Formats: sequence, C-alpha cells, structure tokens
Amino acid sequence: MTDLHTRGAATGTGDRSRPRAVLPALCATQITSWGIVYYAFPVLLSRITADTGWSTGAATGAFSLALLVSAAAGVPIGRILDRRGPHVVMTAGSVLAVAAVLAVAAAPNLAAFYAAWSLAGVAMAATFYQPAFAALTRWWGADRVRALTIVTLAGGLASTVFAPLTATLAEHLTWRATYVLLAGILALVTIPAHALALRAPWPPAPPDPRPDRTTGNDDTALSRTFVLLAIAFTLSGFAMYAVVIGLVPLLEERGASPTAAAWALGLGGAGQTLGRTLYATLARRTTVTTRTATLIALGGATTAALALVPGPIPLLILLSVLAGVVRGNLTLLQATAVTDRWGTTHYGRLSALLTAPATIAAALAPWAGSVLAGSVGGYSGLFLALAGSSVVATLLATRTGPRRSVRTPEG
Repeated sequence: MTDLHTRGAATGTGDRSRPRAVLPALCATQITSWGIVYYAFPVLLSRITADTGWSTGAATGAFSLALLVSAAAGVPIGRILDRRGPHVVMTAGSVLAVAAVLAVAAAPNLAAFYAAWSLAGVAMAATFYQPAFAALTRWWGADRVRALTIVTLAGGLASTVFAPLTATLAEHLTWRATYVLLAGILALVTIPAHALALRAPWPPAPPDPRPDRTTGNDDTALSRTFVLLAIAFTLSGFAMYAVVIGLVPLLEERGASPTAAAWALGLGGAGQTLGRTLYATLARRTTVTTRTATLIALGGATTAALALVPGPIPLLILLSVLAGVVRGNLTLLQATAVTDRWGTTHYGRLSALLTAPATIAAALAPWAGSVLAGSVGGYSGLFLALAGSSVVATLLATRTGPRRSVRTPEG
C-alpha cells in the first residue's frame, strides 16, 4: 500500500506518514492473538473438563469472565489509544497475553483458572481488533477501509490456522502442555511485532467535524442512533459469538467427530476471510443503514439454517463457511460504524463505547449458550433462538442511519 501525503487537512489525512511495517505486523499478530487466546479454548474445552472434573458451565464461565473484563477495559484503553497510539498498549498487552495463557495452563484449581482468564481479558482489550482498528483508522485516514479489510482478512484465518493446530497438538499433548506451547508461539510472534512495528509517531487527531462540539465528552453516545446501533450490535453479537462457541458441540450432536467439528470451525474462519474481500464493494454500493440491516439479517439466516438442517456433515460445514462469510463482513461493519456516522476524531473512545455492550454479550454467549442449549433441548434449539435475536437486531438496525449534520468528507 502506498503512502498518501496530499489528502486534505479537513479530514486529518494530509502529510501523514504511514509506517510500512504496521499492516504486516498487525496481520500476523491478529491471527496469532485471536487464534491462541480465543479460538483454542472451544477446541480444548472438552479436554479441560474431562481432565479437571469441572463442569462445562464452570469452565466456560471463566472464558466469559475474560470477555467481560475485556469490555470493561476497552473504554479506558480506547482513551489511551486516542491520545498516545497503539505502541505501548499493544506491546504490553502481548506480554500480558503470554502470561495469562501460561497461567491458564498452570491453574491448579477453578479459582486460579478464573483469575488467569481475567488477565487474559485485559490482554484481549489491548491486542484484539479494537486497538488495531484505532491504529489503522488514525494512520490510514480516508483509506482506512482498505487497511481494515487487509487486517481482518488475515484475522479471519485465526480459527483456520489455530483450531486444527490446537486439535492436532491436543491429540499428542495434554491440554496444559498444548497451552504452554501455544503461549510460546504467542510470545515469539506478537511481542516483537508490536514492539518494533508500532513505534512510528502518532498523528494528531483530525478536527472534530461538528463545530458545536469542542471535546469528546459530548452527547453522541447518548443519541438515539448510537443507542439503537449499540443494541442492534449487542443482539447480533450475542448470536454471532454463541454460534462460534456452539458450532463444535452442534456438529458433535449431529454425529461429527471432534476433529471434524474443529475443522468446520476453522473453515468458518476461511469463510470470514472470503467475506471480507467483498465488504469494500458492498460499502460502495449500499447506504450504511442498508448494509447494517442486511448483514445482520444474513447472519440470522445462516444461524437458522444451521439449526434446521440436520445434515449431512459436509452440508453443515458448508453452512458454517457461509456463516463465516457473513461474520467477516459484520466485523468490518462494526469497525467502520463510528467513522461512517460520526467521523474519526474520537474513534477510540466512541468505538469502545459502541462495542462494549456487544463485547459483554459475547462474554455471556459461551456460558448463556450452554445453559440455554440445555433448556431448549440441545444446540439446534439454541441456534433457532439465536436466529430470533438477529431478527430483532435487524429491525433496530433499520433506524440507525447517520444524520447528515455529522457526516464527514471521509465518512
């Protein structure tokens, strides 16, 4: 990607030097961080419970705690990113992620397991998509969709790479030894990449496009559009993450082996990558409201299909890939939601506030999904209920168009 130095100052993109190492570094670190800190858990869950005697709900609760901590930590981390950039945040987050994974592997009891995952939650907030999106939004300005697409294309491969890898390692090692080996990979990839590639000067924030607002402490987050969009993303996010965590047990209910189910989860990640190649075209040809409602509706449709189609397994794997295609677009939809409506000036803060409820929903999804599956007769019933959640989110999304007065030239 070439540097652009002559964009207008009104958009905050003029004379901006883009550090060339940022994109490849973030591509590598998003694959590795998501693959190890997030996607390894559903693959190892059955082995963790079998070895420790902890219930599925208890073990999943620790993972949910990590996501709750991530949501809470995201807002203050977003403020730091707006002011100082991603270098210290993402480097420190990588170190903490390695320590957290090692603590998970060594946890002697359930309390220590929960404590380790709470540390992982802070690391998630400092290393996952939100800080990466903040970095690219500021450094790439009006060309941000292209940069965001490249990074999320890579990130979509996290489950494709690490779900099968984790399953293969777990066939030869204990779950604890598997996590130790994965922590080593995490350290080798993410710590030096963040420490070395993100050192470039942090550009000043572009001017606020709303002349009646002089600080970031305005009423944007209390506006009707913001609130409705947050609710829609929360309902959709709950469904999306419950599907990711529930896919393996759903396929096992249908007769798939654990390895085949892990491959289905991994191929869903490949679907995410495929879907993200389509987002830029979709963004050019649709309004922000139309694509928001359409993508959420398609997410509900693929969830309903997984609930209603009994098999065969190859067909269910295909549906998993299609669900991944939609999920990949939804990630970019959330990444651009703030800038499409309110500009880039306070992106880190507003994006964290917008996605915090969805992150909380994602945190509750693994635990709530396992509980709901038991109460509705299995994962097929769960997926059908999740499709209903997406229907409500779609209806709300139709009311989230940007007001003309807050549009920006780059939005």
